[in-house]
Amino acid sequence: MENEKKDIDNLQDDVAVSEEIDKNVNLEQESCSDKEVLESESDGICSNDDENSQNEESEPALRIGLLEKTIKDKEDAYLRLNAEYSNYRRRTSEEKLTIGLFANEKIMSELIPIIDNMERALSSFDEKESSMYQGVDLVYKQLIDVLAKQGLEEIYPKMGDDFDHNFHMAVLQEPSEEFEAGKVTMVLQRGYKLGKKVLRAAMVKVSS
Repeated sequence: MENEKKDIDNLQDDVAVSEEIDKNVNLEQESCSDKEVLESESDGICSNDDENSQNEESEPALRIGLLEKTIKDKEDAYLRLNAEYSNYRRRTSEEKLTIGLFANEKIMSELIPIIDNMERALSSFDEKESSMYQGVDLVYKQLIDVLAKQGLEEIYPKMGDDFDHNFHMAVLQEPSEEFEAGKVTMVLQRGYKLGKKVLRAAMVKVSS
C-alpha cells in the first residue's frame, strides 16, 4: 500500500515538472514572437523613414528642375517675341520709306523737265556776272538742294567710266583714241534717280 502511494506521489511530481517545462517553453516562444514583431515593426518604421527622407530630398530638386524649365521657356518666348518685333519695326520702316519715295516719284518726274529748262537758260547767258544769271542760278541751286533732301540723286558719269545700262542710255557710239570700247566719252543729258528707282537714265556717248 505504501508503495502504491509512493508511486502516485512520484507520478504527480513528474506531471508537475512536465507542466513547468511546457510553461517555460511557451513563455520562450511568446518572447521570441514578440521580439520578431518588434523587429518587423522597427524595420517597417525605418523603411518608411528612408522613403520619406528620399522623397523630401527629391522634392526640392524636382521643384528646381521645373523652375529652370519654366524660366528657359519664358526666355525663349521673349527672344522670339523680341525678334518678331524687331522684324516688324524694320519692315514698317522700309515700307514707310518706300511709300514716301513713291509718293514723291510723280512730283520729282514732273520737276525734272523744269530743271532741264533752267540748265538750258543758264547755259544761254553770255555774261555769267549779270544779276539775271545769278538770280536764275540761285533759284536753280535752291531747287536742286530741296529735291536732294527729298531723295533725288543726280546720275552724271565721268568720262572714262564704264557704260552701265542700268543708269545710262547710249544715244551715240563712236571709236575713241583715248578710251577703250564700252567707256562713257560724253554726257549729253544728266539722269536722276529716287532711292533705287531710276527716274531717267543719263544720255551718254559711248566709245566703240
